[in-house]
Amino acid sequence: MMDGMDEQVWQPLKTVEGLSLQGGEGRFRLLETAESGVAYLIHYPAGVASPPHAHDHDSIVYVLSGRLRGTVDGVEAELEPGDSALHPRGVTHHVEALTDSMWVEFKSPRPARSPLA
Repeated sequence: MMDGMDEQVWQPLKTVEGLSLQGGEGRFRLLETAESGVAYLIHYPAGVASPPHAHDHDSIVYVLSGRLRGTVDGVEAELEPGDSALHPRGVTHHVEALTDSMWVEFKSPRPARSPLA
């Protein structure tokens, strides 16, 4: 779906909330910003995972392609294209790409700095 985009807009993704990704690195692209939030396009190759982490914003994930497994507050779920999940602020969660996966992630309120740096 997004393969025809200019590769220069993608940024490497090596950490989340200052913690190193496990199993490799992903990439992200800023989609839109608003006073109330920010939306990213995120890609993890199969086997890449975020470490358990929490943050001071809510994140809504909408899967475009691939298959993800994750936990939110200790509850595990698998997500496929068309599925969504909420990572509430202050709640520990993580995500792992079971296959090459791409999703849109909306964060609100807009973080003061990029949590993906």
